[in-house]
Amino acid sequence: MRNVERWIEKNLNLSAAIQENIFMSLLALLGLWVISRLLLRLASRRQTDSHKLYQWRKTTNYVITGLGIIFLANIWFDGFSSITTFLGIFSVGLVVVLRDPILNIMGWVFLIWKRPFKVGDRIKIGQYTGDVIDIAFFQFTLNELGDWVDSEQATGRVVHVPNGQAFTQPQINYNYGFPFLWHEVQVRITFESNWQKAKAILEEIAGRNCEKLSEAAENLVRAEAQQHLIFYKSFAPRVFTKVRENGIQLTVRYLCGLNGRRESENSIWEEVLTQFLNTPDIRFAYPTTRFYSAMESQQDEMEAQRLEAPEKRGK
Repeated sequence: MRNVERWIEKNLNLSAAIQENIFMSLLALLGLWVISRLLLRLASRRQTDSHKLYQWRKTTNYVITGLGIIFLANIWFDGFSSITTFLGIFSVGLVVVLRDPILNIMGWVFLIWKRPFKVGDRIKIGQYTGDVIDIAFFQFTLNELGDWVDSEQATGRVVHVPNGQAFTQPQINYNYGFPFLWHEVQVRITFESNWQKAKAILEEIAGRNCEKLSEAAENLVRAEAQQHLIFYKSFAPRVFTKVRENGIQLTVRYLCGLNGRRESENSIWEEVLTQFLNTPDIRFAYPTTRFYSAMESQQDEMEAQRLEAPEKRGK
């Protein structure tokens, strides 16, 4: 062994101390790699939920990486006495040069600690809306929804957002505290229509297409929402009436799942079109335009006067 050290020192210009540090570093990394493999294999055997297994894998990687940094720093810097001095000098340059990466790292710590959203949540941050599919060290990833696609359905694109935007951009979480969405469909009918009958038809249609909760599920959802100071008296669909400039607006408000908004709206509109078109006293209202011609009006007046003139002469 001593002969090998002398040969390496002579041919590679590596001192015995550096050789020892390299050997200890490789040994520490190998040991951590073996531990991580064992933990992941154990987790895959006991855990069947893919989301929890993903979280376990990410947490294990973070812990192993942190331990690796600590072990390597202890080996190469002779404990933490000299590394603190080095970091104190080096940190000033890091803050200036690596401002954005450091901000992203702090954003990652914020996302892991405060958990404003997690993997699987649907969020809107800045101009992007999507389902969170990954939270990494420097950025989190969204499966994009909306943009040129209507009703927040998937576009097929993946958006990588820097973690630092968690400090500068407001975040809208679709899942936080309440696992459903309130959606509205507006139907406008003429003033001459039987709006009471139209409202009754819409209430029946909404009842068939809304999210149906059992009493136990409703109590569970209400209790979960109240933990976040979100209070709802009823989850039943309702129809609201409002007078607009060109007709009566009936707004259907109902509960739907996060991924069921477009399907439920499509079903509601198909039933509304079928039933309203088969009901003689209900008509849809839509904008119309009327043109007024001053010349035609004068001609009509002159024609009326001409027809009245013989009658006056006969009298």
